[in-house]
Amino acid sequence: MIELTIVIPVLNEAKNISLLIPKIDQIRKNLKLKKFEILLVDDNSNDSTEFVVRGLKKKYRNLNLFIRKNKQKDLSKSCILGFNKAIYKNILVMDGDLQHHPKYIPKMLKVFIGKKCDIVIATRDFQKKVELSFLRKTFSKMLIVIINAFLGNKTKDPMSGFFIFKKKIFFENRKKMYGKGYKILADLIYSSKKKLIMKDITINFDRRIKGKSKMNFKILVILINFIIEKYIKSIKYHLNKNN
Repeated sequence: MIELTIVIPVLNEAKNISLLIPKIDQIRKNLKLKKFEILLVDDNSNDSTEFVVRGLKKKYRNLNLFIRKNKQKDLSKSCILGFNKAIYKNILVMDGDLQHHPKYIPKMLKVFIGKKCDIVIATRDFQKKVELSFLRKTFSKMLIVIINAFLGNKTKDPMSGFFIFKKKIFFENRKKMYGKGYKILADLIYSSKKKLIMKDITINFDRRIKGKSKMNFKILVILINFIIEKYIKSIKYHLNKNN
């Protein structure tokens, strides 16, 4: 029987969370998941996210809320807090803005279990219409090319925020991780020196209905620094291995 923790990092997503949680719970019922929990990690929102989640907790008993009381907003740190708090050995990460539709969770789990994967990634197909702003789409495509060129091509979308993985991958590699920024998947993948069994499934990336994207120039700089650091560590690792 599959056991699953869903980690959802959020920041000012009060209007979206109230729509998302019922959708996820319906998927749980359809799949008859018994060992299941949802961990919402709030990056100290200044809207009514906390109030909304506490209201939802009255109905959804396997929903838990953790708040990062920190002035510096950081999605990766929110995810890592969720990973550390997760009860179950399989973790699914998704955004709280409704751009990652829960309807894909059954397919992700089917591939994850059936193919005995370490990680299954819901990837965006940039050849088709993707509901992203021109700037964000351009940044995403550019960074994927850079990551594949410098760190290796391991998935079509290392920038995805929608994926399922074995929790042990995090605990085996957390000391090697960059540990900050907005793309925790890439950090997990490129921190591991073991060969991971990974599968991609293509999804339609939904349009954000409420709220606004967190992407900005500061986040882009952090991502570039992450790539540089991982590239340097990769060179050092291979040099030491060959000596």
